[in-house]
Amino acid sequence: MKPMKRSTLYILLLLFLFTISYSCKKFIEQQEQNAIVDLVTKGQWRVTGYIDHQTDTLTNDFAGYLFQFNENGTVYGVKFGQQTNGTWSADVSKKSITSNFPTASYPITLLNHTWTITDSYTDSVAAKTPVDSSFNILNLHKN
Repeated sequence: MKPMKRSTLYILLLLFLFTISYSCKKFIEQQEQNAIVDLVTKGQWRVTGYIDHQTDTLTNDFAGYLFQFNENGTVYGVKFGQQTNGTWSADVSKKSITSNFPTASYPITLLNHTWTITDSYTDSVAAKTPVDSSFNILNLHKN
């Protein structure tokens, strides 16, 4: 085989392998994203721990709230029939979830952050978000 044809063949082979590798990686990332969305949207969640960066435990402020995450990126919190609406998104590669409740009042506004997942199971999540030179800590459990 002539050198020019051989180098062209190698380039095509490398491009093919790169495309397959990239496609597989994207497929795996999409499957992970789908699994996260499925896990989060099945059932309601409650705050079982909230510690702000000043080491104040604010868990009791969330007593009675239940949160429902939806596949379309919306989330709502309900307490005594009062509903507070927001949005959420997950980033599998960064192991984070972002929540935003733009019209919420305290304590729901405390959830308006990008939370890095530090531990998770099918029925619980532990996360943290940087505030000043420390972190806020959040624990959620599925009802």
